[in-house]
Amino acid sequence: MASNFRHKEILSIARKEGKVTVDGLAELYNVTVQTIRRDLSELAEMGRLERVHGGAVIPSGVINILYEERRRLNKNSKKAIAIRCAQKIPNGASVFMNIGTTTEAVARELLDHENLLIVTNNLNIANILSTNKSCEIILAGGVLRRADGGIVGGLTVDMVKQFKFDYSILGCSAIDADGDLLDFDGQEIMVSSTAIQRSRQVMVVADYHKFERKAPLTICSLSDVNFLFTDVKLPNGLLIKCDTWKTEVISY
Repeated sequence: MASNFRHKEILSIARKEGKVTVDGLAELYNVTVQTIRRDLSELAEMGRLERVHGGAVIPSGVINILYEERRRLNKNSKKAIAIRCAQKIPNGASVFMNIGTTTEAVARELLDHENLLIVTNNLNIANILSTNKSCEIILAGGVLRRADGGIVGGLTVDMVKQFKFDYSILGCSAIDADGDLLDFDGQEIMVSSTAIQRSRQVMVVADYHKFERKAPLTICSLSDVNFLFTDVKLPNGLLIKCDTWKTEVISY
């Protein structure tokens, strides 16, 4: 009975925070780390969690977690990442922004910028920036994805092709050890890939969850990116690669 109760609470914490740790849960429930490891293993066997070093995360695999759930994950870190990214965007710039909760956080930090041209396939970003009276917003046409307010498809790609952006600000679902940016939706990837080709500088915003998750489709490599904004220290191997690629990593 006690373990079933813990299982429910552990899942609730994982959904809220994105990750649970063995040490943190052992302290919270005043039980041994072995007990928590057993709990996490049982939840992993049921497909409810995915084990990582020192704890567990919400599983991703080939299915993305709910958008509202993603919006709540690591909210403070996303804001800090967004502040750093927005500081790099000058007034008067043209910017593409794609679908994602971290790119939405960047949009909130651009509210005081002046004379921006924002092109986006994210209804949420358009709504956020609509209160910035000096910001011109162009919403890319296409098929509406109701689950997250994204707009995708061939029409979206064709519209993005018409622009040459100063910056693209991109989120993704995962980043692997090779430095590949990964996602779930092929149509969304086509839009982001096109924006990369049509941008003078590419910025990626990704919190630590993105380095712990998996997704099946490749958007691009960090070698195609000018700036990576994150809240985690990258493994030395990936840092060396970024240095070789001249990809500037900005973390806090």
